[in-house]
Amino acid sequence: MTREKDASGRGRGDGEAKSVRAFRVLVIHGPNLNLLGEREPEIYGRIQLRDIDRELKRLGRELGLSVDSFQSNSEGAIVDRIQKARNRSDLILINPGAYTHTSIAIRDALAAIAVPVIEVHLSNVYQRESFRHHSTIADLAVGRIMGFGAEGYYLALRAAATLLSTTMAAP
Repeated sequence: MTREKDASGRGRGDGEAKSVRAFRVLVIHGPNLNLLGEREPEIYGRIQLRDIDRELKRLGRELGLSVDSFQSNSEGAIVDRIQKARNRSDLILINPGAYTHTSIAIRDALAAIAVPVIEVHLSNVYQRESFRHHSTIADLAVGRIMGFGAEGYYLALRAAATLLSTTMAAP
């Protein structure tokens, strides 16, 4: 909370404080990301998902964002979480994992809720197998960040803070 001040810089004197809501960012991690640090560390690195989520929350506080993270291996659970974000989140940062290339259901859910989306991938999908070159959500995303490992999530969160502060007024 911040206290309203008059022109002299002093508090209003009425004892009332003005509440300022942080922008809300939902981070969604798709299938197999719960195995980070163990699964193919030569591709995905040794950092664990809980460490990424902890740093996202810390960085979010620094940037004035409220960050909530969710991971599921289930396409339906991801769709349900996206739908739940409607009118509750200001932006979604998503790493759909393998669903990037196949899930029309996740794409349709993102399109339906009309919340800005940033797509993140730990690896550069264009340096991998050709089937990974297609994203069902790329055209919905305001931006895509890939190939920087866990740092890509933090870059995406910084981009989210900039985007939200320049395009939306906090209520």
